[in-house]
Amino acid sequence: MSFGKNLQYLRRLSPNMTQEVLAERLHVSRQTISKWEMDQAQPEIDKALELCRVFSCSLDNLFREELDACDEKYANLRVETVPAFRYIKYAVISTDPEGDAIDRVRAIARSNSVERPQIIGWDFPKLSMEQVNVYGMHGYEAAWILPEGVMPDGMTIHTQKAHKYAAIHIECPFENPFVTIPGAYRTLMDYMRLNGLEHTEKDVIPCFETDGDSMDIYIACL
Repeated sequence: MSFGKNLQYLRRLSPNMTQEVLAERLHVSRQTISKWEMDQAQPEIDKALELCRVFSCSLDNLFREELDACDEKYANLRVETVPAFRYIKYAVISTDPEGDAIDRVRAIARSNSVERPQIIGWDFPKLSMEQVNVYGMHGYEAAWILPEGVMPDGMTIHTQKAHKYAAIHIECPFENPFVTIPGAYRTLMDYMRLNGLEHTEKDVIPCFETDGDSMDIYIACL
């Protein structure tokens, strides 16, 4: 664990929070902030408490936890309005449902003469405790964002209005997916917390991720 890396992480998630801006808020020099971030020095308790107030965190967060520093795999943290779209979806519950759900949606797209469909997906939560704990299953729901004029036969078409999302981009998400992808979700939730963005699930897909060699994760917010 590193106080300096944790401080860098929290500062970079805060909009326009340069070392100079943070130094001014704490009434210290920019060089002091730089030394803290390089672990060449640590703040006195009054300054540490002020850092907690600035970043809405605890002393444990700052000094004892291993916060997920933004590395080269994470980029383009942002808030954007996702335009309204229509989609069909397909859920699979198994020990490895992601590939099956996405492959099924791709097959539906090909049957409608679309070779490069835009696919998103999210965890499907409606499982019993027996399915999860005894059989090691989980669920995944893949969705095809429909191009204008496409109406797949025999499929329920869902619609979503334009909505605001917090988002993060991940390069090479599947090199170490059980670390990289959960880490991206945690980073995005930290970003929302630091910027006063509240998660919502009302009348919207609460969160989703794009399919591909790189990935963008979206969390709906107010």
